[in-house]
Amino acid sequence: MRPSRRQPDELRAISLERSVVKYAEGSCFVKFGDTHVLVTATLEDRLPPWLKGQGRGWVTAEYGMLPRATSERTRREASAGKQSGRTVEIQRLIGRSLRTIVDLVALGERQITVDCDVIQADGGTRTASITGAWVALNDCVTWMKTRNMVKDGVIKDHVAAVSCGIFKNVAVLDLDYAEDSEADTDANFVMTGSGNIIEIQGTAEKIPFSEEQFLALLALARKGVGKLIDLQKLAVT
Repeated sequence: MRPSRRQPDELRAISLERSVVKYAEGSCFVKFGDTHVLVTATLEDRLPPWLKGQGRGWVTAEYGMLPRATSERTRREASAGKQSGRTVEIQRLIGRSLRTIVDLVALGERQITVDCDVIQADGGTRTASITGAWVALNDCVTWMKTRNMVKDGVIKDHVAAVSCGIFKNVAVLDLDYAEDSEADTDANFVMTGSGNIIEIQGTAEKIPFSEEQFLALLALARKGVGKLIDLQKLAVT
């Protein structure tokens, strides 16, 4: 039995609330159970210097966690003077996941910056961030289309992410912190709406996992991502 009493293939309660920030071109408040992330998408008329004059745009991401997002206060990274390795790794994952489904030429010489701020953390903050980021990004591009800044086709597909793991010898979907901290294997899957894989991050925390177990995790991830993309479609209609 899972600590949350969910079935092995059961997601946590998921919600995707759009247009929650007044000034952002796109925004989404995403909840994966008790993991809550505020995502905003900002349109900027600037590019990284190495991209100027190439006739294409850029999508990038920043990620952060509020001090009391966890059970004990975490020092703000700004007060330490630098981001942690974990923060840098997660925001790079979010950025490259979004870029795979964006036509950067169709976007034009502009940058969209997606900010993911974790309000409350209970496992799966990166997967919740990616799933909510697609909604915020989509709304930002829609905002641009209504002003004739871009045409259709900037966003080529959906993207969503979910965690899976081996917990007490059982493959389970969408780990919360209680499971994540005790799992033998922890993996994050980022996939498109068409079912293609963008990235898999998998680690044996205690016991090496078999190919059979990996395929079980992959099957769970496909099911979970499919449900998340259905929720994205409902959210933006």
